[in-house]
Amino acid sequence: MSETAGLTETASRAHSPETSAAKARRWGAFYYAEQVLRVLWGYGFSILMYSVGQPVAYLFAMGVGLATLVDSAAAFGGVSYLAFIAPALLVSAGVMTAANEFTFPVMGGFKWRRTYYGPHASPLTPEQIAAGHIIAVTVRLLLQAAIYFAAVALFGASPGGWGWVSILVATLAGLSFGLPLMAYSASITEDKGQFALVMRFVVMPLFLFSGTFFPLETLPLAVRWIGWISPIWHGTQLGRVFTYGYQEPLLLTVVHVLVLVALAVLGWFLTKHQFVKRMGQ
Repeated sequence: MSETAGLTETASRAHSPETSAAKARRWGAFYYAEQVLRVLWGYGFSILMYSVGQPVAYLFAMGVGLATLVDSAAAFGGVSYLAFIAPALLVSAGVMTAANEFTFPVMGGFKWRRTYYGPHASPLTPEQIAAGHIIAVTVRLLLQAAIYFAAVALFGASPGGWGWVSILVATLAGLSFGLPLMAYSASITEDKGQFALVMRFVVMPLFLFSGTFFPLETLPLAVRWIGWISPIWHGTQLGRVFTYGYQEPLLLTVVHVLVLVALAVLGWFLTKHQFVKRMGQ
């Protein structure tokens, strides 16, 4: 009798289908983001080692090892080579993480594991599912950047009081590259090695030719344009402004922000269009 009463009491506290549907329509993006974050938490240690351990190793090797061979006072405006490359590595780590999270998991949601279609059978819309994925990845980018920045600060590579803003800059840079890539991933119906090509011929050149390890103006014009269109360069320059007070015209700083925001907004609209196209309303 008591068990029956308990079941009745539990049922009486459950939401009605109408209430549950209304909550899903209102908060569906956050519900899906929670699901993605729970999946990420399942292999959190691997994520930490890849997202933070590898860039920190870069930071140590380039900023401590190579820095002993570099005349930083003459080549980098009086700051140490470690301070020069730290914002670039922070931003690059965000972009590379975004490149991973907005490629294979997106295609898996549509084709391999079809994880998008279960939530879509509920009142969640394609836009909410896309937004939930983006929210979860944004949380990951923020946490990754915060941990990485803590390492940068321990290395003494962020002498400015506004260095913490580079956490937000790295996250924005990751989204500015990742969201257009997410739209592209959502448009792919067959895996023919497209993502491998993106990593080799888009992500890696942007990493190498965006003023990451040396000032962009030292590159020949034949490849300097890669930096001008690269979210990594725009994010890196912003990061340098905040971490050690890199001197550049205010208008150029504004351009960096506008380019990153514009790419992220464009990527969101394209992603939303592709998700609706693949799954329907």
